[in-house]
Amino acid sequence: FLKQQAKLLGLPIQVHYPVNDRNPAVILTWLGKEPSLPSILLHSHMDVVPVFPDNWSHPPFGAEIDDEGRIFARGTQDMKCVGMQYLGAIRALKKSGAKFKRTIHISFIADEEMGGRYGMRPFVHTAEFKNLNVGFSLDEGLASPTEELPVFYAERSVWRN
Repeated sequence: FLKQQAKLLGLPIQVHYPVNDRNPAVILTWLGKEPSLPSILLHSHMDVVPVFPDNWSHPPFGAEIDDEGRIFARGTQDMKCVGMQYLGAIRALKKSGAKFKRTIHISFIADEEMGGRYGMRPFVHTAEFKNLNVGFSLDEGLASPTEELPVFYAERSVWRN
């Protein structure tokens, strides 16, 4: 899916495997006009929490939309919605002809819900990550029923082993 999106957007894609072949770090890159500047990372994850169908009002794997336009499907709020918002924003910006000084990377990591032990945590220690030259990152957000998107600032956070 992400390879198809990268092709449709005309963006190069890299797939890294920092630990094993089940936990990739997928990076799409929109090269900026001044690629030596620190880049922007739009970060998301592809995995979801375990599902308990008895707790759902709709089948969790059904991807159903109700009469109010709400989507009921595993992972739509945490966190596939944010990754899709990033892709939609890049698509709209590219279509409008926007150009930016800084390179923008969009990441899709495989194991955030399990603590990142095989995905982002080892990936940040690789030369491939360092070469992204990240100066600023937007990370996990919240689904919003309106056009207002909440933003939270966190310079430091807990790192659990």
